[in-house]
Amino acid sequence: PIEFRLAGIALAALATLVFAWRQRGQRRAFSLSLQGGAIGILLLTVFAAFRIYHLLPASLAFAFMIALVIGICLLAVLQDALALAVLGILAGFAAPILISTGSGNHVALFSYYAILNIAIFAISWWRSWRVLNLLGFLFTFAIGTTWGVLSYKPQLFDSTEPFLILYFGIYLLIPILYAFKGGSERPGAIDGTLVFANPLIAFTLQAWLLDGERTPLAITAIVLGLIYLVLAALTMRRLRVLGESYAVLALGFSTLAIPLALSARTTGCVFALEGAALVWLGLRQQRRLPRWIGMLLQVLAALAYAYAFFLNPTDADAMPVANGIYLGALLIALAALASAWLYQRAGASGGLCTVLYLWGLAWWLGAGLIEIDRHVPWANQSTAVFALIAITAWLAAEAWRIWQRPALAWTTAIGFWLALAMILVLGIDQQLFADWRLAAMLLFALSGWRSLANMRSSSIAAVATAPIGWIWSWTLAAVLGLGDLAEDAALGNGWRFAMTGLPVLAALALTLLRAHWISIPVGQLFARYRPGLMVSQVVVLGLILAISLFHPGASTPLAFVPVLNPLELFQIVAVIVLALCARDVGSNASDRAPLTAMVWVAAFLVISAAGLRAVHHLGGLAWGPSLLSSSMAQTTLTLIWSVLGVAGWVIGSRRGRRALWLVGAVLMAIVLAKLLLVDRQHLGNLTGIVSFIAYGLLCTLVGYLAPAPPRAANPEHAA
Repeated sequence: PIEFRLAGIALAALATLVFAWRQRGQRRAFSLSLQGGAIGILLLTVFAAFRIYHLLPASLAFAFMIALVIGICLLAVLQDALALAVLGILAGFAAPILISTGSGNHVALFSYYAILNIAIFAISWWRSWRVLNLLGFLFTFAIGTTWGVLSYKPQLFDSTEPFLILYFGIYLLIPILYAFKGGSERPGAIDGTLVFANPLIAFTLQAWLLDGERTPLAITAIVLGLIYLVLAALTMRRLRVLGESYAVLALGFSTLAIPLALSARTTGCVFALEGAALVWLGLRQQRRLPRWIGMLLQVLAALAYAYAFFLNPTDADAMPVANGIYLGALLIALAALASAWLYQRAGASGGLCTVLYLWGLAWWLGAGLIEIDRHVPWANQSTAVFALIAITAWLAAEAWRIWQRPALAWTTAIGFWLALAMILVLGIDQQLFADWRLAAMLLFALSGWRSLANMRSSSIAAVATAPIGWIWSWTLAAVLGLGDLAEDAALGNGWRFAMTGLPVLAALALTLLRAHWISIPVGQLFARYRPGLMVSQVVVLGLILAISLFHPGASTPLAFVPVLNPLELFQIVAVIVLALCARDVGSNASDRAPLTAMVWVAAFLVISAAGLRAVHHLGGLAWGPSLLSSSMAQTTLTLIWSVLGVAGWVIGSRRGRRALWLVGAVLMAIVLAKLLLVDRQHLGNLTGIVSFIAYGLLCTLVGYLAPAPPRAANPEHAA
């Protein structure tokens, strides 16, 4: 009968087991192999008697399985045989599956696994077998998760939660035992997988059991934070790495409690925090796998957050900032930034640190922009974005003061230039220094000043561009502010143009003549970026000056007075400042020649435009292209150009400057050509006759004062 055959096989296996036990001293490898084979045969015999031949009831077969598992674990501990222990644990976890009757009694299943995990804990008390601990953890939570996905219902919470707490507690204590006892190869080492994976998986399963309820999940995070805080305090002195790991977990769960209390969608952010903790542990232990897993967890957290956000981008009861959407994204950003800092501190390559930093910065800015879009009225959103940029630049500068990474300096520099663009956006259609915009400007003033002070000791290019962006931001703010003031006072367009151009002119004058007044935030570093700042200011002022030539220059409410009106006074001062800039360029005349020539051309155009502007206002002629067709305008230009030409002739002759004398001669030739080609049509009126007479008198005067070009015998004079 089959019963006797199975009994014979079992007895033979027992005899083999006894024989193998007796051989453990002389032939250890042979003995352990034989013991494993004998126990395997016994397990298969029980399985066959139950499943195939139906000779044993489920309860008795299960009892036999438990007895065999206990026996093999005892043999493993007594003989210090890890292989036997692994075999026993595998058999133990497989037993409920092999002997299952399909009743679905989860309490019995989890009770059995609780006993099995307690056995693993007992073994870990005597033996530091990390593989055994990991197998127990893996099978326990894998089978538990599978059951939860397939069979869990909310009404089963009361009978399921105690087992989750028990399993978490067991695998909370096992890493402590492992660290205190230590492996033979690395005393004091910690099992990072269990230290970080246990709370991660247990917390995720807890969220599943609670069906995402906010308050209980937040309480769970607080309790976990307190548990790990106590463990950190108890282990920090003897096992510093383990204590630091627990401190990181305590901080992570305490931080996570806030967004969890506000939104259930941020549950996935625990992956980001755990990922940063694993990066820290991997760098601390110089192991790649934890670092890679930590990076992967952060990516998964970001994907989970994005998925949840796009499914439900709104939160009706959310408060600004203090809501799960913002704080969840903020946690992902902080995890990435912390990882970048950890890698930088460990001396990792700059590329990896930069990628992590940019990833964190993107989440920081994205979280802020989404929050602005959700909670700030449309009219103030640009102001809020400006404030976000200012805060970001300031925080990067504060971080730069400690770590001095180029990416941080570039963040501040780019922030200043973005602030320049935002100031332009804010001031185009509304007053810049009013309402919330005034508060944002004050914030930018304080944060920008502090940022530049933090970066004054740097030598990289980004730091040189930051002060330029800062000065231009306030120059533009002054331009917009004075423009608003002129508009509110209903001043003429000449006033408006002069007032809006005045800040650029003043900034260039300060940079040129009183650099120490605007160099306070960065100190001596100002000398490095002063040339670049001056070039940009000269270019912009030149463009403003060119545009002003075509401006009518009304001086309402005052009467128009040639030269002594706002626009032309601005033009005169601008030409003088540009001339001073030309003198400041280079150490010899050849370096200054191009800019000097441009200044003389600008002065000539300013004087000519002033004459036309006088004709427009005093002669009552319309301002525009038609003005040039009038005889009064042409006569005015002829007289002005003739006077300038004569002045060049005379001054060049008296001072021995041949180049100036030639310029005067060329200008007088141009005037003569103009008389013959343009002014000839006006000979029939008084203004045309005056033009020819004035030209003749001036030429006669030149013949008396400077009849011939100066001699070029003296090289200095010739130059």
